[in-house]
Amino acid sequence: MTTQVIMPQLGESVTEGTVLRWLVQEGEAIAKYAPLLEVSTDKIDTEVPSPGEGILLRIYVPAGQTVEAGTLLAVIGREGEEVPAEVPAAAPTATAAAAASIPPARTPTTSAAPASSAPDDLGFISPIVAKLAAEHQVDLRQVKGTGMGGRIRKKDVLAAIAQHAAAPAAAGEAEIVPLSRMRQLIAEHMVQSKRTSPHVTTVFLCDMSAVVQHRYAHQPAFVAEGIALTFTPYFVSALVSALKQHPLANSSWTDQGLRLHQHVHVGIAVAVDDGLLVPVIKQADSLNLRGLARSVNDVAQRARNGQLIPDELQGGTFTLTNHGTAGSLLATPIINQPQAGILGVGAIHKQPIVISSGHPLLPDANDAIVIRPVAYLSFTFDHRILDGATADAFVSSVKHTLEHWPAP
Repeated sequence: MTTQVIMPQLGESVTEGTVLRWLVQEGEAIAKYAPLLEVSTDKIDTEVPSPGEGILLRIYVPAGQTVEAGTLLAVIGREGEEVPAEVPAAAPTATAAAAASIPPARTPTTSAAPASSAPDDLGFISPIVAKLAAEHQVDLRQVKGTGMGGRIRKKDVLAAIAQHAAAPAAAGEAEIVPLSRMRQLIAEHMVQSKRTSPHVTTVFLCDMSAVVQHRYAHQPAFVAEGIALTFTPYFVSALVSALKQHPLANSSWTDQGLRLHQHVHVGIAVAVDDGLLVPVIKQADSLNLRGLARSVNDVAQRARNGQLIPDELQGGTFTLTNHGTAGSLLATPIINQPQAGILGVGAIHKQPIVISSGHPLLPDANDAIVIRPVAYLSFTFDHRILDGATADAFVSSVKHTLEHWPAP
């Protein structure tokens, strides 16, 4: 009994994927759910687990090829079991597990590049390779392919671009570094956001003494449960509470009116190699501090390991960026469209502040300078949705929750 490996549909809007590399080769054993191959979409790179256990008998779609979701990629079975050398004209029905979420398997389809950049004698040219070549005006006839049968792969085009860019650099000119797909997407999203929303940023100073004391008091117990208790869950919890009090901050602009979201889905900005990902914690308003800590750890780790699926990067209603983890004190983050705002958290650091039980501004005998752990909260908001007063009221609620966190 063989098991089909199908190109998954990694999200409702994702209809195709590119096989980046096979982690297991033909003839090698593979356990069920063990990483089998890496797939790239226009949103994310991710690992695909094996749908079955046995020997990888045949790979039908080599690395570098782009195919539609539901395409038969490979077959797993018992050692010595016979399988077709080529994809059968009518591919067998997918396994029950795959069929539950993926259309029936079909023969891999190709998308030809424009004739000017990819003539027929070049063989198969994936859409990603064709687009990259067209954007950088690379003549594919001059590119040496390193793929199976001399096929031109994405890395071959990138190498050609880098080689071309290095030539003028030798003469003292600037070097052109090719843009990764992630960097292109980030750039497009940031420019689109600034064009869409009138951005305004308000900044508050927050005394983090209560949170710091609570964290260090409870950290050992969390670690005993296998949970790393960072400061991020505290900020998520505080902003969730504030969003409930100020629902306009948890809304989106539409031409018909403001869309008020019934639940809070918080995006957490995570720095990864060559860019930034924002996985979403769905229904964060239903989680306590322990649940938030588990979720933050989970999405952050899987984001850095390339294990997220595209749907986990969508559906957020508000975003938190904890830029302070890199030492930054203050930032003016860009809104993650179509959300109403984004909260930036600076580095928690000790700083002298003035406390007084007397008049808040006039000199008073009770004034004292103390050293406290503080952090700057910067809230960038869409001025179409929120005004200064409503935005400040929201951040004031976040600040109040953090400064009055229950004693350990």
